[in-house]
Amino acid sequence: MRRFSIFIGLFVALSYTSCESKKHENKEETKYLVSSPIQKDTSITKDYVCQIHSIRHIELRALEKGYLQHIYVDEGQHVKKGQQMFHIMPNVYEADLQKAKAEAEVAEIEYKNTKLLADGDVVSANELAMAKAEYDRAKAEVSLAETHLGFTDIRAPFDGIMDHLEAREGSLLDEGELLTNLSDNSKMWVYFNVPESEYLDYIISAKKDEKQEVELLMANNKKFNQPGVVETIEGEFNHETGNIAFRATFSNPDGILRHGETGSILMRVPLDKAMLIPQKATFEVLDKKYVFVIDENDTVQQREIEVGAELPHLFVVEKGLSLNDKVLLEGIRMVKSGEKIHYEFEKPESILSNLELYTE
Repeated sequence: MRRFSIFIGLFVALSYTSCESKKHENKEETKYLVSSPIQKDTSITKDYVCQIHSIRHIELRALEKGYLQHIYVDEGQHVKKGQQMFHIMPNVYEADLQKAKAEAEVAEIEYKNTKLLADGDVVSANELAMAKAEYDRAKAEVSLAETHLGFTDIRAPFDGIMDHLEAREGSLLDEGELLTNLSDNSKMWVYFNVPESEYLDYIISAKKDEKQEVELLMANNKKFNQPGVVETIEGEFNHETGNIAFRATFSNPDGILRHGETGSILMRVPLDKAMLIPQKATFEVLDKKYVFVIDENDTVQQREIEVGAELPHLFVVEKGLSLNDKVLLEGIRMVKSGEKIHYEFEKPESILSNLELYTE
């Protein structure tokens, strides 16, 4: 019985030693996939919060004081250039015009009589000149009265869409009182703010003389169906934000966009000689990104990196790596810093060919 127990003990010990040996052997035989960063010309899409403005957006105000007699349009209505929109009671201005015309007729008669007398050397040339000046003044008064009367009819200065009515029929208007706003939405000006560093990259780029095409992401998270073009940049930076305003122009044939909307401008920004690594090679610790780098002794070292931009399946690395570094791609959760590993190196071109990469 004792011999049997000794035999069982030896068998268990040998079995345990054999298992441990196999585990150790398997761990040593594990090879991890390693590659290096790659440098390529590519581009990213940046988004900027924007404000949408009509190409023409004006206030329509009463040019004369009086009662608002008629409103011929409604809120949100499309109006044509020259279309009558408002009519102010014209009685006073009609009376002023009639008075001015009567005075002009009297002045004309006086001028003609004085001219006849001057032709007969009955009156002096100075008296004729005075009569002529009085006649001209009277005609100017007629023109002024006609202008004031014309101000009682308020017409659309261009094709556009009306905003809210600020006055109702029968209201007593003061000179300059707001009636409504009118917007020309055939084209839209979209303003977005760009940081100084990105402005400098844009302005010194090789394509600065070409108009940059952009897209508009509307508030419903859908892209607007027309492309836009960056046409101008404002003259000064905002000293509080450090940004400068760009203006893009969009055609608006379907009238989808309206003055005052918001959205985001999507602009492609080229990146020359960007250093790229797969996103799967990184991990985060307290909001900082890290990779495992293999040193000359085949030892894993944890290293912090700074990511400048994000592409599908890739990160653009700004700091922390060089093109000669060997970066662990797989098994990140299975190793720890300071551990020596066996690895297989694969060229970065081969790694990237298996990723969905959009580069230029």
